[in-house]
Amino acid sequence: MSWCAPPTLLVIDVQKAFDLPDWGPRNNPSAEERIAALLAHWRKRGAPIIHVRHRSVSADGRFRGAQLEFKPEATPRGVEPVIEKTVNSAFIGTDLEQRLRATHVSEIVIVGLTTDHCCSTTARMAGNLGFSTFVVADAMATFARRAPDGATIRAETIHRTALASLMDEFATIVDSNGAMAIVDGCPDA
Repeated sequence: MSWCAPPTLLVIDVQKAFDLPDWGPRNNPSAEERIAALLAHWRKRGAPIIHVRHRSVSADGRFRGAQLEFKPEATPRGVEPVIEKTVNSAFIGTDLEQRLRATHVSEIVIVGLTTDHCCSTTARMAGNLGFSTFVVADAMATFARRAPDGATIRAETIHRTALASLMDEFATIVDSNGAMAIVDGCPDA
């Protein structure tokens, strides 16, 4: 029987700061519910989980104090590691790559907030670093954005466009069921 390193679930920035009303309209209100289900599945399988949270550098940043905390659906348990970052990519200024390589991880599954910022940036870098990267479309969300011409781009459009730009070049796009099948496909998890 061959050995299989289970994929690492990377949970990015599921923090209370994203509940602040000034972010504006958001898509996928069930993203946190899907993230919670994936966390439960990974925990049941004993597969690795790494939590990432953003910490604002500036004193008036949104990710400070109580807003820095994880949402209840994504609170780390036990010895699940937490990595803090100060930029969009979870690989910059952290030991994430070293942690993954030290445990011989070749596959990562990314969930979190927001699709087009920290999740996308981390997925792009993961792909460039040679990790087989899976992005879970229904376990992510984002917010409406203002275009350079001043028009508002709907959150769902931003979400779908970000996924489309990752697809095939940087990551494989899956849904929650597909992500569960990935970890279930490793009998050593």
